[in-house]
Amino acid sequence: MNVRSLTMTVMLTLTAALVTATPAQADTSVTFTPQTILAPKGAGTDVNVTPVGAISLSMSAAQTAYVVSKMRVNSATIRSLFDNEVVCQGPGGWSKNMVIGQNVYDVTMDPTWQDVTLYTRLLVHPGVAGIVICTANVRGNSLSPDADATYRLVSGYITFADTSVINDTNGQPVQSSVSAGVHGIDAGVPARLPALDYFDLPLTVQGLNVVGDVNLMICLPHTPCNEKGSGEVKFTLFINQWKSDGTLCKTDSSVVVTHDVPYRVHHSYAPLNKADFTVSKEPGCVPRFNAYVKAEWLGGETAGIQGTAPGLTDSRGSTTKHDSDMSHIYALPY
Repeated sequence: MNVRSLTMTVMLTLTAALVTATPAQADTSVTFTPQTILAPKGAGTDVNVTPVGAISLSMSAAQTAYVVSKMRVNSATIRSLFDNEVVCQGPGGWSKNMVIGQNVYDVTMDPTWQDVTLYTRLLVHPGVAGIVICTANVRGNSLSPDADATYRLVSGYITFADTSVINDTNGQPVQSSVSAGVHGIDAGVPARLPALDYFDLPLTVQGLNVVGDVNLMICLPHTPCNEKGSGEVKFTLFINQWKSDGTLCKTDSSVVVTHDVPYRVHHSYAPLNKADFTVSKEPGCVPRFNAYVKAEWLGGETAGIQGTAPGLTDSRGSTTKHDSDMSHIYALPY
């Protein structure tokens, strides 16, 4: 199937994901067993990695699949980091990883931030025929230097929401992630990240579902910060279609969200989705597109967009490490 909207994806997934499985019982869709997650002390020096589900798919060399991991957590005993990470591995040493994170408040703090749901979503395209396995991990640590914390994984799933995503005319998935580091958003100078450069789609494509998943950081590293303050950022998803002569055919900027995030949340998940951008067939218009998220700093503490997270431990205390993309944008043509 081709996914036209995230709402439809979630409904189909919840209907299909009727089995509970451990990482050793990989399937194309699994629901997570509710459980208590350990978040060890150290404020980031000791990160616990808890695998909670895995899926697998036999893929052809040309095939692209869409992976969605949803996690909901609450009941933190101490304010803690909560990361929803997907680690995918395939034939020939291929890998693709994605992580979305946010701090979850403990039960004595502002209830707005005590119950957190994060989606981590990506396109997988190993380019070689074989089995792809994607594992969902909860990454967590207590933000206290002196005491371990726990929080509850209440619900969630990981699924191949679409196993035959349409590629661009070069046979590649339409997807782009932000490079490593925290990319600051300056007053009066919007950031345009994440962004999809120009891409061409087959003539048969009727429309696009475009998603920008942004990880916002409040209080940039090595800058002054009021720990009782917050930062406000406006996000707008832009999608453009072009004519054969290079002029604009059609544009959409209807998807807008504004986040006002306290310092103590620190990382905030900002999802943007245009479910039905219809391809124009007007004279001169061709199936060439680009898309990006425009991030505008509105006030308060400094803010930035988080790019690829380098050097994440494979498991708690391991010496082996990997990188995981964070803020990213992708398209699901239909």
